Amino acid sequence: MVYSAALQEEFRKKGIKEGDRIRVAGEGGAFEGLMMPRPHHGDAGIIVLKLDNGYNIGIRPLSVALVSKSQKVTRGTEQDDDRKKGDIAILGCGGTIASRIEYETGAVYPSISPQELRATFPALERWPMHARQLFALFSEDLNVHHWRLLADEIEKEIKGGSDGVVVMHGTDTMAYTSAAISFMLQNLPIPVVFVGAQRSSDRPSSDNEINLLNSVFAATHDFGEVGVCMHADTNDDYCHIHRGTRVRKMHTSRRDAFKSINSQPLFAVDYRSKRFDPLSEYKKRSKEPLLARKNLNPNVGLVYTHPNIKPEFIAKLDIYDGVVLMATGLGQVPTNSMNDKTVHGILPQIKGLISSGIPVVISSQTIYGRVCMRVYSNGRLLMDAGAIGDGADWTPETAYAKLCWVLGQTKDMKKVGEMMMTDYAGEISVRSEACP
Repeated sequence: MVYSAALQEEFRKKGIKEGDRIRVAGEGGAFEGLMMPRPHHGDAGIIVLKLDNGYNIGIRPLSVALVSKSQKVTRGTEQDDDRKKGDIAILGCGGTIASRIEYETGAVYPSISPQELRATFPALERWPMHARQLFALFSEDLNVHHWRLLADEIEKEIKGGSDGVVVMHGTDTMAYTSAAISFMLQNLPIPVVFVGAQRSSDRPSSDNEINLLNSVFAATHDFGEVGVCMHADTNDDYCHIHRGTRVRKMHTSRRDAFKSINSQPLFAVDYRSKRFDPLSEYKKRSKEPLLARKNLNPNVGLVYTHPNIKPEFIAKLDIYDGVVLMATGLGQVPTNSMNDKTVHGILPQIKGLISSGIPVVISSQTIYGRVCMRVYSNGRLLMDAGAIGDGADWTPETAYAKLCWVLGQTKDMKKVGEMMMTDYAGEISVRSEACP
């Protein structure tokens, strides 16, 4: 703490610590908010407050009063004790939506306990729910281990009688996790809704509350798929529920960054007006037994092809059990189909991977549209080599997660090709206007 000695003594007498809610009277009036750590530079006699609107202000105090003590921020795995059948289960995995301020440093980190969840979002009380924190990680740190753990916990909630599951997750890799869960858990008898936030709760423009409340509201409805709930536009009007195998983060910071790729969103939702409008075909809650096939192979690579890519680099991808190539356009990579001496194709190396039992799957860098390797000669050469993906309109993230899942079920190359080209969770559509 770098406040002045006089302020520190005042705080000590009144039992005030950073993170507590206090009321500070100054020459400009009285303000209430959370006491923040003060920067090391500047006037040590100024108290820094975080107001309820998310902004920080500095006040030279005439008087200071404690309003309420801060809740202890707990890191680790916690759960509510009163779990009941028919609840909506909220599973915390970290990310911006679950971020809290660490008042010792002023930093934001992903950790929120079930108790804090209720305190932070009091409107959750309108639905029967319980919450469990599985782990508190930024989404770029998640991997196959966490996908398996999450699938296990969702299955437990289903078997325990939960009426829906909401997964709080960081946005950066949410498309990977939602796709993986879509393949691992099929015939869902309840909705599984992923939700994140582009802006943390300490910012006045945070989208976390509307996203979370709409995700819980959506989880009470009759659909049996993995969905992703995020802002539909830059305002706080409503959210879209995107299919878990069709969604992609398309902007670094906009609140409406998430878009459905090569498909329409499943629903438009707004808990305030009780809006739940279907926008495309969707699966209702399944009456068939849950199909849980949770084996995954983590040894899969995702590579962006580009001009000047080195054949030696492709050859070294034999460290993987499977590879997804983000190809250009309709699904092309440098193959030197014209036999030009100035071109360094990578087709021999791709053939080498496939002949050694390493499946190579093609997705497109264009994101929108369908892979169609039958149009140009270099695409046809890829097909002849055994590359998988002709006719697929999957996203790169979904192709990657699917190959992890398929290689967790079989190593037979023929079966891998058949499974990759089978639509399990809406990841491959029947028609696409973008395909010639």
